[in-house]
Amino acid sequence: MAPDWSEKRRHIMSQGQTAATAGPATDSARHAGTARVKRGMAEMLKGGVIMDVVTAEQARIAEDAGAVAVMALERVPADIRAQGGVARMSDPDMISEIIEAVSIPVMAKARIGHFVEAQVLQALGVDYVDESEVLTPADPHHHIDKWSFTVPFVCGATNLGEALRRIAEGAAMIRSKGEAGTGEVSNAVVHMRTIRAEIGRLSALPAEELYAAAKELRAPVELVAEVARLGHLPVVLFTAGGIATPADAALMMQLGADGVFVGSGIFKSGDPARRARAIVEATTMFNDPDVLVKVSRGLGEAMVGINVAELPPAARYADRGW
Repeated sequence: MAPDWSEKRRHIMSQGQTAATAGPATDSARHAGTARVKRGMAEMLKGGVIMDVVTAEQARIAEDAGAVAVMALERVPADIRAQGGVARMSDPDMISEIIEAVSIPVMAKARIGHFVEAQVLQALGVDYVDESEVLTPADPHHHIDKWSFTVPFVCGATNLGEALRRIAEGAAMIRSKGEAGTGEVSNAVVHMRTIRAEIGRLSALPAEELYAAAKELRAPVELVAEVARLGHLPVVLFTAGGIATPADAALMMQLGADGVFVGSGIFKSGDPARRARAIVEATTMFNDPDVLVKVSRGLGEAMVGINVAELPPAARYADRGW
């Protein structure tokens, strides 16, 4: 890894270890230290774009375009949809090639509930694990206990309750799910608006009503109270699923996202390198229409895409998980 990323990571980890070892080594102290490390590492990606890549060459294109991280996987979501079958963790050799090819952080996906895939990815040296609904879920009833890992986890959510349950399990980053592999941004918009609106309603509640809210959200009351006090999640909130243009990325940032995941939208387009650069710039300058005009010109064909409204229930990845 590049010195700047390694140095930042070492600094955050040393802070977390200090927090975890100060005073009695209770479970809560260890969790506090672990959370500080993992959330600090995720915070470093704030304001950036994370791109799906399937080869080392694509990873280099993403890095050159200004991506803050890459997601290494064998098939982008659009191909998973088109080809069907069971989608599993990617081949470790492919992930290792991508890790060696770039100096930015590398993420990889594990199936929902498949803690052994997560163990493999952690041992492989990825910087983040995405417990992803895009892959075929391994456990219909349980997500991974993320506190038992040193690597930080990313998890998807469609609403506040889902986000809080993942955070309670140890997630260090939440991404609004959207509908991956469609190139259609409407579900990403709905999920981001839902999470933000539910946080706003929670913040307006009197303290005595937070217990009932926690029961309704199926989340720990301490976490519910923290969100009500902060007015936002205690972890970064990225967006994903259907982002295919610079305008899509800017839209999601203006709706309150801390950053953007782009999957099929870049390398299924006519000019991936140019589109990647444009989406990065649009994510950074999301409130400047003049910049958005400039970066939206001459990008070539966007990915063809799928109308989300036409997807049958079994093909809706966002409904996976609980």
